[in-house]
Amino acid sequence: MTRNAFVALVTCFNEDETINFEATRAQVRRQVAAGNNIMCAGTNGDFTALTHEEKIRLTEHVVDEVAGRAKVIVNAGMPATFETVQLAKEFDRIGVDGIAVITPFFIACMQDGLVRHFSTVADAVKTPVYLYDIPARTQNHIEPATAAKLAGHGNIAGIKDSGGAQETLAAYLQVSKENPGFEVYSGPDHLVLWSLQNGAAGCISGLGNALPHVLAGILAAFNSGDIAEAERQQAIYTAFRTDLYALGFAPAMVKRSLYLQDKSVGASRQPALLPDEAQDEKIREILKKYDLL
Repeated sequence: MTRNAFVALVTCFNEDETINFEATRAQVRRQVAAGNNIMCAGTNGDFTALTHEEKIRLTEHVVDEVAGRAKVIVNAGMPATFETVQLAKEFDRIGVDGIAVITPFFIACMQDGLVRHFSTVADAVKTPVYLYDIPARTQNHIEPATAAKLAGHGNIAGIKDSGGAQETLAAYLQVSKENPGFEVYSGPDHLVLWSLQNGAAGCISGLGNALPHVLAGILAAFNSGDIAEAERQQAIYTAFRTDLYALGFAPAMVKRSLYLQDKSVGASRQPALLPDEAQDEKIREILKKYDLL
C-alpha cells in the first residue's frame, strides 16, 4: 500500500485579517509540487478563527486549485453536532476526498456522546469521515475502544491522531490491524516514519508547511523501500521540529517560520500572539540552519 502525506495547510491572511485566497492557493501549489496532499481548515489552518461561510469558501478554493492532482481532506469539526453536519454536507457537495471531524471542544463529552456525534456526521454524508483526536486542544479524547467501535461504521474511514503520545498511536494502529479498511494517520511530526513502519496509512503534518520537500522525502523513500533515506529525512524533520517548537505554540511557530520565508502568508487572526522581533530572530536562525533562508 502506498502511504500518503497530507500537509495541514496554513490559511493565509491579509493585513486586515481577511483571507488571502490567492496566497493560500500559492501554498497549495507549493505543496502539490512537492508531492504532498492537502488538509485544509485544520488546527494549522486557524479553523477556530474562521467563520462557517469562510470554511466553505476556503475549501472551494483549495479543491479548485488542487484540480484533482492531490487528495484533499477538510476539517468540519465544531462543538455542536448540528453545525458539524451542516459543514460536512457543504464539503460533501464541493467534493473532497475525506472529511475530518475534530472532537467537540468546550463541551465535555462522554465516550457514548462521541460515538453519537461521529456516527451522526458520518450518516449525513457520502464522503468518508475521519475521526480527529487532539485532546490537548479540545479536552475530549477518543479512547481506542471508542475508535474500534466507530471503525465498524460503514462511512468512518479512519482517524487522525494528534495526541502526541506514541502509546495512543500504537493503540489506534492496533485498532486498524483488527479492522481492515480503518486507516490511521499520524499527527506527531517526530513519529512519521515510526508510524509508517507500524502500519499507518500516512501522516497529516503541520510542520510540512515549512519543510514540504523533507516531508515528501520521508514518504517517497519509505514507499520505495529506501529506509536509510527515510531515516535521514526523518532525522532532519525531527531536529527542525525540536528547534522550532521549543520557541512556543507549535502552529504559531510553523506559520511564523513560513511567514519569514514568504510574507504573503500573513499573520494569524487575533487573539493569536502578535509577532515578536526577538522571537522572529530566533526563528530566522533556525531557518538559516536548515538552509531555508
